[in-house]
Amino acid sequence: MLQALAEAIRDFTKKEYKEHVEIEGEPRDGWLVLDLGDVVIHLFSPDQRNHYKLEQLWEKGKRLLTLQ
Repeated sequence: MLQALAEAIRDFTKKEYKEHVEIEGEPRDGWLVLDLGDVVIHLFSPDQRNHYKLEQLWEKGKRLLTLQ
């Protein structure tokens, strides 16, 4: 599922904005990172999300969107 989400974001960004998106990580590890230049997207499995708790690490930052 993580790979499908990453590919959908990559394809949309390429089609709509003509931008190349780097996808880093392996779906089996439960964490993918997409580098869109000014925006970085983290895709987590539920287990990895609970483990790393990035929401707490970045809680003072401006959150644009959270999807669960």
